[in-house]
Amino acid sequence: MFRASGAGPPIGQYILKVHGRCDLACDHCYVYQSVDQSWRDKPRSMSSPVLRAAARRVAEHAAARGLSRVRVVLHGGEPLLVGVERMRELLACLRSTIEPVAGLDLIMQTNAVRLDAAMCEVLKEHGVRVGVSLDGDREANDRHRRFANGDGSFDRVRAALALLRTPAYRELYAGLLCTIDLANDPELVYEALLAELPPRVDFLLPHATWQHPPPRPGDDPTPYATWLSAIHRRWLADRRPMRIRLFEALESTARGGPSGSEQLGADSVDLVVIETDGHYEQVDTIKTAYPGAPRTGLTVLTHPVDDVAVLAPVAARQTGIDGLSPTCRTCPVVTQCGGGLYAHRYRPGTGFDNPSVYCADLRVLIDRTNEENRMHAENGKPEDTGAVPTAVIHQIASGFGDAETIGWLAEQELAITRALLFAVVDQHGANAAWEILGNVEAMAPDAVREVLSHPYVRPWAVERLRGGGVSYLGALAAASAVRAGIPVEVEVEAVDGVVHLPEVGTVHLPIGATGPARLRFDGAALHLTRSGEEIVADLSRHAPTESWQPVRRVALADGWTVRIEDGDPARACHRWPLTGRLRDDEEREWRSALAEAWQLIRAEVPGYAPALRTALRTVVPLRADESGAQRASTARHAFGSVAAALAEPADLAVLLVHEFQHGKLGALLDLCDLFDLNSDARMMVGWRPDPRPVEGVLQGVYAHAAVADLHRVRLGRDEHAEQVYAKYHRWTVDAIDGLRATGGLTPLGEDFVDRLAATVQAWDS
Repeated sequence: MFRASGAGPPIGQYILKVHGRCDLACDHCYVYQSVDQSWRDKPRSMSSPVLRAAARRVAEHAAARGLSRVRVVLHGGEPLLVGVERMRELLACLRSTIEPVAGLDLIMQTNAVRLDAAMCEVLKEHGVRVGVSLDGDREANDRHRRFANGDGSFDRVRAALALLRTPAYRELYAGLLCTIDLANDPELVYEALLAELPPRVDFLLPHATWQHPPPRPGDDPTPYATWLSAIHRRWLADRRPMRIRLFEALESTARGGPSGSEQLGADSVDLVVIETDGHYEQVDTIKTAYPGAPRTGLTVLTHPVDDVAVLAPVAARQTGIDGLSPTCRTCPVVTQCGGGLYAHRYRPGTGFDNPSVYCADLRVLIDRTNEENRMHAENGKPEDTGAVPTAVIHQIASGFGDAETIGWLAEQELAITRALLFAVVDQHGANAAWEILGNVEAMAPDAVREVLSHPYVRPWAVERLRGGGVSYLGALAAASAVRAGIPVEVEVEAVDGVVHLPEVGTVHLPIGATGPARLRFDGAALHLTRSGEEIVADLSRHAPTESWQPVRRVALADGWTVRIEDGDPARACHRWPLTGRLRDDEEREWRSALAEAWQLIRAEVPGYAPALRTALRTVVPLRADESGAQRASTARHAFGSVAAALAEPADLAVLLVHEFQHGKLGALLDLCDLFDLNSDARMMVGWRPDPRPVEGVLQGVYAHAAVADLHRVRLGRDEHAEQVYAKYHRWTVDAIDGLRATGGLTPLGEDFVDRLAATVQAWDS
């Protein structure tokens, strides 16, 4: 397998084949029933030496490429076949090896027939999200998902899903995966999946190639589009009661956004499979193409991940639309289709350089869904939200929000940041830094994505569009290049003695130094030259010096990693005085307090934990109030951050929950109107002496409800809890009643407030 030029893209996702056999005998399985039968020659399960080597390779690659987060998917075969004790061992190995250098998201895809409470406890301990395969009702599911003796798996899968829906394990439930069969009634399949209350559903086209095309019974030339369209219309009519990745991907790509799905769109695919014997392989769905299709010949025992990243077939998956066939590149819906799933493009003689075998179905499905979405937005009821799935609004209105919901919200915030960045360039003009940023994104899109997700990029862009601020583009370009491991030289701007590279670190200059400087990254060290003096920061040492402070990552339980940000000048958007650079002892205090606060949140109010874990990236230290009053802040445009003065862990837990509620609601208000923007209604509230506008009251209600909830849990254990709970509960209930009376809420806002009120009222019972 030949190599591509350059260093290759960073790899952030890994499918770990922890067990190579399965306890079902599904006749549509791409592992056991496809033309590639290499599973027969591989070990039944992954050994400890291979597991340790795989974990080390992932950690090494994350450290070398500056990845702040990686995802590992436990797969097979059937991963639950490893058993409870072995599962505990391998999860502990992954966490202990990878988390010192990068946050770790653990996912499991399973048939769930062996999922029980003992296994759920292990998965919960290590923060593993569980996706379950289910093809619909009993008839639909058991058509293919059967045991070797012919018995169906439906009853055992439903029992496992019932377990995942219990309060103890709900946080594990990631969603359902359903493989389409035209023999199944689409609406019955939809209803069966909806009955399981999944956070998300993935509908997968059955794997096929031009050599082995999918079945197309009857006269309908695009039966898969017809099948999916029936579900899409029902989903819209039901006001999106669950998230469906395929339909959300079509909506996102229609607006120029990412698809978030391999099935659609031209998103880069930074994914590698690690087999039970330690061999790296390409995405394993291409087993359907020909024997040995996913092979790389490389193994974790002898090769680093970088050796896989430079292989031409792997690097080609990073080129987006430019890497598609000529037919695809000239198609008017290519930005939505993206050529379809890579495996479905295979044809003997031309390999994968073809449109998908489902090309006609995808074209019809895209046209239909675009039109149905448009008509639904025009003719829907007031509470229909167009671009915002109703399920997202309902999740947030409850006061909480699961990981999928908040992840979707974060994606929209990133899209807004990108739009503002383009607006800045339109207003102030492009420069060399902008060109460098574009070049880095072409080679390493995930590095740019990580940098642009930094909470203070957007506040800077907003300030720049108002005519203030300095150029930040050089810092964005430099930070992206450093995270991608790409040498670069670019002009940056020093502000009050610092040059800050988002998600990388801060160069400290003499106090007050402001103005342009030249920054060069040679692949190992930063060289900053200003006024004839050079500062060198060796990034390979990962240690702070007088002139260099690498980004402070705090790895918390459950794989959550936050940054302590005391360097970025753009953090001044918070209204309270900021600390300067933290001393070592101050940093240790913050790390300890954050770790204890997170443990309290998980133990006391776990319903708020998924949102925090998914989107809170940065904590900004504030100066303590001289009177001893607690200080905390959320900046309207800085989604993913909270500023606070150091407090006792119990108080810090309250501050984090309280302030992030403002962040969630602010992000939702970016996307839909909960109140009349022209309303001048004002009302008195318990927490302020002055009349407040509708938006201010809505924000207060949403955040104070969470504070009341947290102190409600502490009743009987904290002597002050009863008094605090009573105060915040009263403030919340009174303000909800006042909001309803203002006439300033939209119909969607009224529904939002009613749903939040239902959460508060449930406490009384």
